[in-house]
Amino acid sequence: MKYKKSKPLASRVADVCIWAIVLLMTLLCILPLLNMVSISFSDRIAAQANQVGLFPVNFNISSYQMLLEDRQFWRSFMISVERVVIGTGLNMVLAVLMAYPLSKHKRDFGARNIYMNLLIFAMLFSGGMIPTFLVVKNLGLLDTIWALILPGAVPIFNVILLMNFFKSIPNSLEEAAIMDGASRFKILLKIYLPISLPALATVGLFSIVGHWNDYFSGVLYMNRAANYPLQTYIQQLNIDVTKITDVSQLKALASISNQTLNAAKIVVSTIPVLLIYPFLQKYFTTGLVIGSVKE
Repeated sequence: MKYKKSKPLASRVADVCIWAIVLLMTLLCILPLLNMVSISFSDRIAAQANQVGLFPVNFNISSYQMLLEDRQFWRSFMISVERVVIGTGLNMVLAVLMAYPLSKHKRDFGARNIYMNLLIFAMLFSGGMIPTFLVVKNLGLLDTIWALILPGAVPIFNVILLMNFFKSIPNSLEEAAIMDGASRFKILLKIYLPISLPALATVGLFSIVGHWNDYFSGVLYMNRAANYPLQTYIQQLNIDVTKITDVSQLKALASISNQTLNAAKIVVSTIPVLLIYPFLQKYFTTGLVIGSVKE
């Protein structure tokens, strides 16, 4: 008969303290989000009087109706989706193609240190907002989707993460593939990429969130509001009664304020990321940790 050894009292107290801290941190993250959702579903008077807690007061969906009935909202939404798809794909391709040779020893890639120093320098010292704007302008990219994508096409931090991950892959796999006649490109596609799914999912999530949440690029590179990505559009969206001539819209505005509208903006812009994150969460921790410890 086996007896289960009980934990020492000190260990059990430590477990309780750890779980209490984790629960407290979870509440600190969730409660503000719940409050924001409640404000977005509350009416103007309750929101302005700070009467909204974790549940809506005088429930209404007028703020969401104003957002979803706006054609420019959907146009900006599709621009952001296009940016995320093209930008993330380009980030991943360039990051992989750069990280793979940089993960090799100097004897295999003689210019490794030169490129690595250039990457570190570019990560620490950027050209600045005005020079970057002039480059984009002179290339004729203003008011195009490429102005939102190309300035950050090579995410250096992601390159370093992938490089460290590739270094953790045993060299014996690559040596065996070379003996079988495989090219470097085939080794990358058939060996490195399938093994590196956790790291790829992690840097992919970084790129998705970065492209989706960026609003300043739209302010900087877009001259027309019709070309704004979603985050730029909702940042400048406010209630302007002077531009509304429909009586039904004026009545609807009686229960909306900029406070409830701003809360609705935050909720709507957060939903796509919240839908994507659960599918990549299982890879997230593994992708960050693997390759960080060297033996």
